Parts: sequence; C-alpha cells; structure tokens
Amino acid sequence: MVLTGKKLWMSSRDYVMIVVGILLFGFGFSAFILPEKVVIGGVTGLGTIVYLLTGKTYMIGLTQYAINLVLLFVAYFTVGRDFVFKTIFGATVIAVVVTVLPPLFPHSLVPTQPLMGVCFGAILTGMGLGLVFIHNGSTGGTDIVAAIVAKRTTVSIGRTMLCVDFAIISSSYFLTHDIVRVLYGLFTLFITSYMVDVIINSNRQAVQFLIISPKWDRIANAVNHHARRGVTVMDGMGWYTKRSLKVLLIVCRKIESVTIFRIVKSIDPGAFITQANVNGVYGQGFDEMKVKRDMKLCEKIEHDEAESHSGEGVGG
Repeated sequence: MVLTGKKLWMSSRDYVMIVVGILLFGFGFSAFILPEKVVIGGVTGLGTIVYLLTGKTYMIGLTQYAINLVLLFVAYFTVGRDFVFKTIFGATVIAVVVTVLPPLFPHSLVPTQPLMGVCFGAILTGMGLGLVFIHNGSTGGTDIVAAIVAKRTTVSIGRTMLCVDFAIISSSYFLTHDIVRVLYGLFTLFITSYMVDVIINSNRQAVQFLIISPKWDRIANAVNHHARRGVTVMDGMGWYTKRSLKVLLIVCRKIESVTIFRIVKSIDPGAFITQANVNGVYGQGFDEMKVKRDMKLCEKIEHDEAESHSGEGVGG
C-alpha cells in the first residue's frame, strides 16, 4: 500500500491528538478525581483500587497496563490483530500518563470543593476520551472487554461498558465504606459519558442546505471549487409562478456553513436558502459507517432479489 503525503499527515495528526486527549484525561483524573480518592470506571478505576490498597501511585499505571496486556492477548484471538494494534498505542500512553501525573498533584486543585473538583475532573476526562475516540484511538480497558463480548454475544458495546464500569465503581464501597465517594464515582461516570458523546457528536455535526437561485450553476461551481463540497442539482417548480427551477442540495460540516453562505451571498444575495442540522452523514468525504455487515441479512436480500428476478422471467 502506497503511503501518500496526505495519509501520512492524517495518521500523524491522529496520533498527536490521541496523545493530547490522553494528557487531558490524565490531568483531569490526577488533579481533581484521584486526590478525592474517587474510583472511576475502566481499568483506571481498578488501578485506583490497587492504589488505595497499597498507597503507591505508580500502581495505577502498572495495574492498568498489566490488565490491558492480558485483555489484548485475549482480544488478539477473539477480535483480531487490527483491533489490538490500534489499541496498544493508546493503552501504553495512558499507562505512562497515569503513572507520571498523580505524584505531581498530592492534593486536589480545589481542595475545599470536592464535588466541584470531581465534576471538573469528569468534564476533562470525558473531553480527553472524546478526542481519542474521534481520532480513531482507544485507551483499552472496558473497550477491549466490550469488543470481546460484542464479538461473542448480542450484547451491545455500550451496555457492556456501562455494566463493567458500574461494577468497578460500586465495588469500591467494600474498600472505602464511604457511600459518598461511590456516588461521586457514579456521578463521574455519567458526566464523562455525556462529555464523550458531546465531543463525538459535535465532530460529526453537519448541515444541509437547499438553495434556490437563477444563478444556481455559478453557485454549484463555486461550492465545488472553493468549499470542496459536492452539490446535487434537483429539478423543481415554483407552484405560484408555475416555472421550473433548479434546487441545489449541499451537505457540509457545520464549521463549513459560513463558507457556503459567503459563496451564495457573493454570487446571488437574493437566493432562497434553507439550512438544517443533520447528524450521521456517511460516505462521500464524511464519516464511515461503523456497523458490521449482517451476513444473514445480506444472504436474505440476495435470495429475495434472485426470487424477484426469477419471477420476472416467468411472467415475461
């Protein structure tokens, strides 16, 4: 496979942003959550439990990496080596980060406001994980468990991660006997999950334009050349005037919408424009569909099509 300059840049950018996201996660965890002795989900939570038992902060990263290596070994034979190779980088970096940063923050940055500190730490960890996920990275832990379970059962990845994280956080009660810290941990889980969704969805947000203008061809060419987006030209008719017209359909990232407006206004300030938010735009320069192919469904569709064609042959 030829590695073009663009692909190399995209891959390098992904790795840089994965590191930035993990650093953000590590800072939120080390400076706000860990000093309050709150156990969060994932293998980081298991590492926190070991830390509370031993009093050694380096046990967090060591425990985390050891568990991830075992899980990755199992995943290699269950999920596949591509998943393992993608995950091992993030798992290594996060183990280093949660080993180096905690000793730098012996006390929370907001020592008199534990709830505020936990909330702020959860926001930072969620943002960090969101950055990792949108750049095709993984930190291991419950991601690996969820992938293994999803491969062998019909249980969804999200449900598996939620159940595992809930079990880890709840188990901390038997160590601390402090229900308040358990509730803090569950609260952290909720905020972190919410922030991950916010970061992922904001990255995928797109807008759809419908543009009606007598200068539709100039607008379409300008969008192609300057905004680097595709344009679909549809036939329409103004019912009041009974005249035929062209309608331009454009889908772009939300951050690109200003460029579309500037192009249209530069060519035809009186153009009729509607803009709508859309989520989940796939293909043709947007996101790739992450769902797995259902082979049974494919076979059924092919079977139905074959029967349909055979029926047409008999009737014809």
